[in-house]
Amino acid sequence: MAAETKLILASGSPFRKQLMEAAGLTFDAEPARIDEREIEAPLILSGAAPDVVAAALAKAKAQDVANRNTQAYVIGSDQVMSMDGRLFHKCTSVEMAREQLWSMRGKTHRLSSAISIVRQGEEVWNHVSIADLTFREFTETFLDSYIANAGSKVLLTVGAYSYEGLGQQLFEKVEGDFFTIIGLPMLPLLAALRDLAIIPR
Repeated sequence: MAAETKLILASGSPFRKQLMEAAGLTFDAEPARIDEREIEAPLILSGAAPDVVAAALAKAKAQDVANRNTQAYVIGSDQVMSMDGRLFHKCTSVEMAREQLWSMRGKTHRLSSAISIVRQGEEVWNHVSIADLTFREFTETFLDSYIANAGSKVLLTVGAYSYEGLGQQLFEKVEGDFFTIIGLPMLPLLAALRDLAIIPR
């Protein structure tokens, strides 16, 4: 990365930070200060598709942090989970997570993972990757064990699972790459950073 080019991840997510660190990127992390539900609400009312909602949230996060860091390239990212026309949010209790997981047995949900890069108030690049994940028909005995082992970690992600950990036991079929499921599509992002001359080709 050029010495004069500053890169900021507009997120407090440890998962996204770990992905960027693993790729060898040099960056700062600064969480955005936005009300996601306020931005999301009118989009949902207008019937916007999940990928449109995810893209809008990613851009809003990047713009918020870019407003305080005018010379930096700021990466905003957001992931929206949807199924049967409904958007999901992080569960607020372990019992809520259990009920959500049980209701999704044998069904397919979609993760829309969006990225936006903003500099000086202008979005210079954006992308949305999609993953479709199908839960297997697991038993209540398995779910009880899963919840007991995962504990409060089920509250950290919108799907109430960590795909890179215990959560992989929930699935029968997955269509989409690992990075999209974790919430930061790294291959398109790295290609964009090369195109913007932020990292070497």
